[in-house]
Amino acid sequence: MSQDSEVTVDYIDQIAVVRLNRPEHLNAWNNKISSGLDASLRQVSDNSNVRAVIITGNGRAFCAGADLSGGGDTFNSSRDRDQHDTSEARTPQFLPHQVTKPVIAAINGPAVGVGATYPLMCDIRIASESARIGFVFNRIGMLPELGSHSLLPRIVGFSNAAQLLMGGEIIDAQTALSMGLVSAVHPDDQLLDQAIELASQLCAAAPVSVAATKQLLWKGLSLSWEEMHRMETPVFDWVAQQPDSVEGVTAFLEKRPPNWAMDPSEDLPKELFD
Repeated sequence: MSQDSEVTVDYIDQIAVVRLNRPEHLNAWNNKISSGLDASLRQVSDNSNVRAVIITGNGRAFCAGADLSGGGDTFNSSRDRDQHDTSEARTPQFLPHQVTKPVIAAINGPAVGVGATYPLMCDIRIASESARIGFVFNRIGMLPELGSHSLLPRIVGFSNAAQLLMGGEIIDAQTALSMGLVSAVHPDDQLLDQAIELASQLCAAAPVSVAATKQLLWKGLSLSWEEMHRMETPVFDWVAQQPDSVEGVTAFLEKRPPNWAMDPSEDLPKELFD
């Protein structure tokens, strides 16, 4: 994607850095941000050279929520104006949890509305000291979306989720850390470097094993322990028969870095998780 697109992608070794790119509007969400993220995430998910993904914002904000410049009927699906930028057109279709690589949300400033719910679907969230996060939907007469009523209680607990979703309170980065909404807080000028360091650690692990673990983690949100144990067993048995398993054990015994050969977008059977 070109650097003047609403979403850009840069590559640092095996890491893709995806940026929301409307800095003059604090990366406010519109149909082009949504479709741009869909296209970018599909691209990096299928790219065998990419092993980890970072999503962040260009400028001083992560995402200031939906672009409300059209007026009070912004969310009305029956409106006549701007048919290209309806709520349906703004709804992402390919989400971070569907990417075959680990996805890190690096929340680099204000993240409200969809700017708060979208990172919930990333595997890991870290924030800058200046980050402010708010699920402000109820405060403007709307409703939290993107499955946040299910995801947020699992992340921060029911009581915290109720406070954040129903009250629309905007919290600072340290409060988000104390709730478990983010796993680390860094100085603003170090956030991207820290995200890259974290992504590099994830890149060192076997890509197919990481992809399988990611799928099981997300499926585990709706499974009992017994159901997960039954699902893990055939995946474990399959992984144990693959060349990267042999390579990983051999490299460990020989005290050398492993040379991973498998590609999760090509080599990991989807039926293992059905």
